[in-house]
Parts: sequence; C-alpha cells; structure tokens
Amino acid sequence: MRIGFTGLGTMGGPAALNLIKGGHDLTVCDLDRNRAEEHLALGAKWAETPAAAAQAADIVFTMVFGPKQIEQVAGGDDGLRSAMSAGQVWVDMTTNKPAFVRELAATFAENGVQLIDAPVTGAVDGARTGNMPQFAGGDEATVARIRPVMELMGPLHYMGPSGSGSVTKLASNQLWAIHATAMGEALVMAVKSGVDLSRAWDALKIGASESWCMHHDAPSVFAGHYDPSFTLDLCQKDLGLIVEACDDAGTAAPATRLVCTQFEAAREKYGGDKGELHVVKLEEDNAGVSLRLDGDWVPHWEK
Repeated sequence: MRIGFTGLGTMGGPAALNLIKGGHDLTVCDLDRNRAEEHLALGAKWAETPAAAAQAADIVFTMVFGPKQIEQVAGGDDGLRSAMSAGQVWVDMTTNKPAFVRELAATFAENGVQLIDAPVTGAVDGARTGNMPQFAGGDEATVARIRPVMELMGPLHYMGPSGSGSVTKLASNQLWAIHATAMGEALVMAVKSGVDLSRAWDALKIGASESWCMHHDAPSVFAGHYDPSFTLDLCQKDLGLIVEACDDAGTAAPATRLVCTQFEAAREKYGGDKGELHVVKLEEDNAGVSLRLDGDWVPHWEK
C-alpha cells in the first residue's frame, strides 16, 4: 500500500520502519528531517508537510505529542483536512482526548475519510521489534481491512466505536502510572527494612505483585537512568488526559489523582525532561535509599 506517516519520534520512527520492511511504499514527515535518515535510506520518500505525506496515500498514520499537535497536523493549508479525500483512511496513534477523536472522526467522515484512533503501548523495544500493541477504535470493517498493515507494527486490538481506542490507552497508562509509583514504594520499603534488593525483585515479579512494570521497568531504576525514552513531561500530559477522562466519566479515581501529584512532584524536583521513572527516584530520595543494583541492564530501546 501507499502510506503516509507523520511523526517519527521515539515510537513513531521505529514503527514506520516496520512498515517499510513489510514492503509498503512510505512517505514520511516530521519536524526534524534528521529523524528520517534511516527511513529514506530504506527507500521512503520525504514530505515537507502532513498534507504532502497524505496525498495519494491509501492509509495515513500519525503519531505526535498530543491533542494540540494533532490539531495542527489536521488543520490548516498544510494539514490532513486539506489533502485527504473519500476512500482514504487516517490512523492516529497519538495518545489523545476521546472526545476530540470523535469530533475529528465526524469532521473527516464528511469527506468520506475514515478515522481510526489506535494509540499504542509497549515501549520502544516493542516499537523496534514489531511488538507494539495498538488499541483501535472506529469502523470495525475498516480496521479489519487494514489489519495486515497495522500488524506489521504489533498486535492489534479492536476496542469498539470511535474514541474507544483512546479510552483504552488512557486506562492502560493510568494503570502503568499507578504501578510505577507503587513499585518504587514497595522496593524502597523492602530495602530499607533490610531485604536484599535482588531477592526482593525476584519475589515481587511473581504472585499477586507481578506486573509488566516490575519486569520491564525495574531494570531502568537499577541502572539509574530511569528510562529517558519517555519523559516526565509526557507522563504529566498523559495523566492530565487521564484525569480529564475520569472527570468526563464521573469516576472518583482517588489513586489516580494521588499518583498524578507524585509525578508532578518528581517533575518539579528533577525537571520535565527527565525519565519517567524519576517518580521512583522521588521515593528513594525521600527515604534515603538507593535502588542501584549491579547487572548488565541493557536499555530496552537498544534491544
């Protein structure tokens, strides 16, 4: 297929490479052309604007920072709205506001364009290896038709009508933020109470305490870099969307709101450009405990 892809950041860049390796004709666009060097070397074409990337494409993928950036990508003379027409499919993989997604879907449908919201998870190693889960909302028949393309990037889960993918991604990030905060509290408590860190980690990866976060993210804490591939600024952007979704749904979500304050405290102390797991470092520093652990902790974005 002919594919346009706007947004070659931490997740979008490697995801787009998997589409090229799958044999598709890609035109890529990003604010920084340097991010496209590997894509262009593999045969992709360059577009200066999202509109140019979308012209003549069967499917248009976007993956940018958040709702404000999607609004810019969609609108204006250089945006998707000016370039897309009946029969084309737009797949937005940005973590977005569900209500905004539905609004965009209705607007683009007026021109015969199907919008599928399909935000992703799985961290950079998932994007690199083609194991990046996607949560899709929108027309089910359209999702079924483009499934072979999307599955080149990772498992695809159809979640329901427009906006359902975005809601699911927010719920996924909601749990991750709670798990990451709880992981820090549990490991710090165990170590300060005299339990060997390596043994504590082995024990907390099994049974009732097991989580993806404990398996995948704890090594970033042990190594001391706290995973710079996803920043505290991005965490707070997502948590803002999550709290808004809770408000829209009328849920109390006390744990989520408390965790939001912890991430904000970490951002204020260490800086928004620092790695997401500084929420664990906050607990370490408050307790006077270090969770450094000797080991060959290969960063997940290099796997």
